[in-house]
Amino acid sequence: MPILNLVKHSCRLAQALLILLLAAASGGVGAQASLSAALDNYLRIQTQGLPGKVSYHIGHLDQYAQEAACSAYEPFLPQGSRLWGRTTIGVRCLAPEAWTIYVPVQIRISGNYLVTARQLNRGQLISASDIYAQQGDLGALPASIVIDPAQAIGKTLKNGVAAGQPLRNDLLTAPWAVQQGQSVKLQSTGAGFSVSNEGKALNNASDGQIAQVRTASGQVVSGVARPGGIVEVTY
Repeated sequence: MPILNLVKHSCRLAQALLILLLAAASGGVGAQASLSAALDNYLRIQTQGLPGKVSYHIGHLDQYAQEAACSAYEPFLPQGSRLWGRTTIGVRCLAPEAWTIYVPVQIRISGNYLVTARQLNRGQLISASDIYAQQGDLGALPASIVIDPAQAIGKTLKNGVAAGQPLRNDLLTAPWAVQQGQSVKLQSTGAGFSVSNEGKALNNASDGQIAQVRTASGQVVSGVARPGGIVEVTY
């Protein structure tokens, strides 16, 4: 009888240990699945506004984060990161214990972008024949890449660009609406009045930028430059 009781007791211990092991394994898988689900949901929502067809790959998850119990995950974009190309997403566990991990993510964006059709020189005004659309992974290119011809046509290049190169917004500048020394039309408006007179621009300004103008009387006023050599002054 003592031997039989010992055997039964050993069996019960083995069963209890097996249950504990299964529960621990199940808890680890559940935590990993919840963490993956939180990351997937965050990326799916945050990348909806990106141009083109978006896909992403979530990198290796921290072993501790996979196994640690967590009832509330809060993904976030770390300062200096962006949802573009190779990036990093942070995840905070809010309960029952607070901890934070950082997960590498690869974001691919399949779409069209603009490429130079020929060598373009500094100061050149871009026309429709100077560019063409090419398809590729926007995530592998700078975020300033130009995807819409309307963003480029009519603008001027700050620096030269070789043929076949992606066109970037930071290389473009809007044409001057007002140029230094140009005779401009001042349109002054205020409460109950509107006056127009002439003046000379003291600086270059694109549409929407501030231009300073010297009037015939010698007064210097500031206003908003508009195409056609117009400067709007509001009092």
